[in-house]
Amino acid sequence: MSEPSLFPVCGHAVFATRIGLCALAWRDARIAAVQLPEGAAEPTRARLLRGLRQRWPGVADGQWTAVDDAGALPSVALQAVAGVQVLMAGHGAFHAQEHEADGVLPDLRSAFQPAGAVGGGVPGVDTPGAGALPMLGEIELDWHGVSDFHRQVYEWARGIAPGRTVTYGEVASALGDAALARAVGQALGANPFAPIVPCHRVLAAGGRPGGFSGGQGPLTKLRMLELEGAAWGGSRSLFEGL
Repeated sequence: MSEPSLFPVCGHAVFATRIGLCALAWRDARIAAVQLPEGAAEPTRARLLRGLRQRWPGVADGQWTAVDDAGALPSVALQAVAGVQVLMAGHGAFHAQEHEADGVLPDLRSAFQPAGAVGGGVPGVDTPGAGALPMLGEIELDWHGVSDFHRQVYEWARGIAPGRTVTYGEVASALGDAALARAVGQALGANPFAPIVPCHRVLAAGGRPGGFSGGQGPLTKLRMLELEGAAWGGSRSLFEGL
C-alpha cells in the first residue's frame, strides 16, 4: 500500500546509535542515503544533505522533510533506523539517552522486524544463531545516481555477515577481476549507504583497515568492527570497556 498521503515521500531523520548520531534519508519507500556520525546532529545532517544534493541536484534541501517523531516515519525508514541501531549496538549495552538531543530519534530497536523473524525480536536474524546481528539485506535502497559498477560492489558487500571481513582484492576477484581492487576501494569510499552496505567489513591487504570516509575515518571503521565482534592480528581491543 502506498504511504504518500500519510508520510513525506522524501524525508530525512537523525537518530541515536551506540557510536553517535547517524542520519538517513528516504525517497519513494526506499532508503536514499545513510550518514555515519559527524560529531553532532547538525554536521551529520549537513553532510547527509550534501550527498543528496550531489545525487539529486534538482531536489532542494527543504524537500527532504526533517522528521523527529518515530510515528511520522514511513515503514522503510522506521525499519532502517531500528535495524541500524540494532546492528551498531553490537554485542554490548546501548543507552540511547547518552545521545538524546532535540530533533533526534531515540532508541527504536524494539520496532525492528527482520525478514523471516518468528514472533518478532532481534535474536536469530539473517545470520543463524541466538543473538546474531542483522545483515539488513531486506532494506530496499534507492540506486539513483549510483554507477553500475558501484552498485555491483555494494550488492556483493551486502552479503558479508557481521563479524566477518574480506579484502578489497577478494571483492574484486569475486566480481571477476582481481585487478579491480583499487576501483573496489574507491567505490566503497563513496558508499552512500553505510552501514546498510557494510563497507567497514572490507579491509586492505594484510588485515590493515584501509581508508574509510565515514565518521572519524579508520577509527570509526575499527570501532564498528569491534562492536560486531570482528578481531584480527591477535591485538587487544582499542575500545575494551567502552
